[in-house]
Amino acid sequence: MKSLITCCANAGIAEWVCCPGRHNATVLSGLADCRHIHRWSQSDERTAAYFALGRIQATGRPVVVVAGDGAAATALTPAVVEAYYQRRPLIILTVANRENAGGCGAPGHIETEGLFGIYAPTLELTLPCTIGELPDLAALATEGFPVHINLHLHETPTCGADYEGLQLGKAPAAPRFRGSVAELARMLRFYSFEGMVLMIGGLEPAEQEPVLWLARTLRAPVVADAASGLREELSTLLLHGADRILSQTPPKYVLRVGDIPTCDFWKALEDMPDTQVYSITRTGFSGLCRESVVIEGEPEQIMKALGDVPHVGDTEKLLPRSRRYHGKIEELLLAYPESDAAMVRYFSNHAGIADVLSLGSATTIQLWNRYAQTNIPTVYLRANNGTGGADGTVSAFLANSTDAEYACCLTGDISLLRDCAAASMLPQLPPCKRIVAVLNNEGAGKAFTPGMDNELHRLIVQPPAFDMKELARLWGAEYYAIHSEADFDILNTIDEQAFVLLDIIPDPEQTIAFNASL
Repeated sequence: MKSLITCCANAGIAEWVCCPGRHNATVLSGLADCRHIHRWSQSDERTAAYFALGRIQATGRPVVVVAGDGAAATALTPAVVEAYYQRRPLIILTVANRENAGGCGAPGHIETEGLFGIYAPTLELTLPCTIGELPDLAALATEGFPVHINLHLHETPTCGADYEGLQLGKAPAAPRFRGSVAELARMLRFYSFEGMVLMIGGLEPAEQEPVLWLARTLRAPVVADAASGLREELSTLLLHGADRILSQTPPKYVLRVGDIPTCDFWKALEDMPDTQVYSITRTGFSGLCRESVVIEGEPEQIMKALGDVPHVGDTEKLLPRSRRYHGKIEELLLAYPESDAAMVRYFSNHAGIADVLSLGSATTIQLWNRYAQTNIPTVYLRANNGTGGADGTVSAFLANSTDAEYACCLTGDISLLRDCAAASMLPQLPPCKRIVAVLNNEGAGKAFTPGMDNELHRLIVQPPAFDMKELARLWGAEYYAIHSEADFDILNTIDEQAFVLLDIIPDPEQTIAFNASL
């Protein structure tokens, strides 16, 4: 095991998340001797994988999940898919418990080759071997995609290996620059004045400054996801009611920067072939099942390659319409103070000052994008939504909060219940003020499916049948039920090292009325 651990350290891997299992004994024995890397422990494989994904987000370094045999590793699949579309170097390590045993149907024996399909290629490794015989993990980490390593062990668990001279390699470099900027540069210089909108998806912290420069230089209307970290900084250019306004007046050109946007208009672009779409993205994914121009790489590199960028402005006069729509939203928030939208606004007023902020579930992400405050810049915001789902929200949040003093998470009720095991990581984390807020709207069923008969509501929405107060008791968390703006004042009295489950319970009738009035 020493050769593999050394190879991983040389590739910049500083953390391993270890799941239990007798098949892991050799791997875990080797890790127990190595004090140079951080070893997290988690008995639930699904939670372990999402926690590892959160640590990759926070550190920019690859993280290994030790999952035992292939049967245990299948629980990692949702996080592997999410890591693939986020382009994160998540490394899955499984141990073949018997040579060529897959397919026999014996307990715990499954096929491991290609276990994760296209989302994580399988590398078959046999130990013991020398470092020179191992793959170049540093190069694989630079590509940024998940990798599955299946170990065939011909050595017994041992203790006492010497790692005194172990050197930790650098974090992997950014993915290489791919694509030509010529077509994009031509559009910006000669055609963008026909009407252009800048759409900003999720960004890495290092990407925010060059993208902020681009937006302020172009001065075109902006649709910014919360995960961009720029939504508040660009409030004067922000297009409120973008889904409605852009559907009524489709722009000639869309320039998207960052991850795939979460707004409904992005999905509507599938059926708008007359709108030309250009993407600048670290992940390399176009996000559309239609033709578009994709430039892959670091935004800062691409900005330099673009050269001079023109001032485009709001040639279609979309921002005056946006301001009128924004005024209507403010009136409705006052008129329906216990609606979903208002509750998210109130929470954002408190959570905006957090060191780390996480969003989970499509509903909470869209509500935050549309209605959260825009006065306080969010310093660090993450959202797991690369596959359109919202799994592992709390696990990834806790992983991102490791170095924070104050961290907040807003998620949906169903998403929270999918990630119940996450709180078991807390004893391994440094103490800080952590708030997990759940928008408890019964799966958004009452508010978003009015008029649906009870049986169809039960089958489609499937509202959770669990009491959040009981979940808080299981977690050992403080519990507070929130029914109004005044109830949020409790956040001002919470201890600096408290772990809190905030149960936000909006009024479904007010939410229905709010949505009907837009």
